[in-house]
Amino acid sequence: MTVHIRQSEEIAVPRVLLLGATGFIGRHVHRRLTERAGLEVVTVARGPLPSSSWHIRLDLTAENAHPIGGLLARTAPDIVINCAGLVGGDPADLAACNIDLPAALVRAALCGPARVRLVHLGSAAEYGRVVTGEPVTEQTPTRPVGVYGITKLAASRLVCLARVAGLDAVVLRVFNPIGPGSPPGNVAGRLAQELLRAQAEGDEVRLGPLSAVRDFIDVRDVAEAVYAAALAPEIGDPVLNVGSGEGVTVGELAKALTGIAGYTGPIRQADAGSARSAEVPWQQAEISAIGKALDWRPAIDLATSLSDLWQEAQCRT
Repeated sequence: MTVHIRQSEEIAVPRVLLLGATGFIGRHVHRRLTERAGLEVVTVARGPLPSSSWHIRLDLTAENAHPIGGLLARTAPDIVINCAGLVGGDPADLAACNIDLPAALVRAALCGPARVRLVHLGSAAEYGRVVTGEPVTEQTPTRPVGVYGITKLAASRLVCLARVAGLDAVVLRVFNPIGPGSPPGNVAGRLAQELLRAQAEGDEVRLGPLSAVRDFIDVRDVAEAVYAAALAPEIGDPVLNVGSGEGVTVGELAKALTGIAGYTGPIRQADAGSARSAEVPWQQAEISAIGKALDWRPAIDLATSLSDLWQEAQCRT
């Protein structure tokens, strides 16, 4: 696969169209892209993004809308990065955002007058339950256990099929992103929120299951992987894992973050957790493929991720 750079009358400037630019990962990807001089970045999201010099407010999942073709024609990107996605909610909403939108995107990219590279963000939830102790490779069978994982897998398969049809595309399967800005929907963000509540109320910290093992990767390392995939001359792999390559229990994560926060009270497992967590007790990424393909490796350790997460969470209160 080769990035085809649009030629202007004056100079060749790669233009990147970033979908989902106001989300947790999207914000960090935007920041990473704008650090490089010579990249023109167009951001798209439902809400505003004051830091973007060219931002389009658009609901890409509005019923009967899917104005992807017009968006590509209007912005003429060389690279499209799809960070848009929905983690929870009604199955119809999950399908609209995680399947219908990527389907419209690959169709428009294939039918457009100019070739683009598509970098699509997938999820470790596509793998579902795996063999405990065996790192998850890109060849590991995909057995998602919930609606979210099923919809993300459907989109990844659409992207891989589009590659066969000639689309320059890659799926980055992101494991468990953490770091500054972690939302309450992920375990680290939820723990930070619970710590703030417990400290304010003089209460104990209550969490879901602490024994589940996950591969936590700093969101800034994810952004670096997206950046590398966007600008690599060629990518031969249809799917690449983005993780730390290390498995950590939720209990270990909680102990580390409570230590950073200076919390010395009890941590109680308050409930059984989500059905998805119960069905997937262990996941750890094998990341040698992305290292070979993009010369990428994680650079930010867990302690730094959690420290930066906690500092940012305190600033938001």
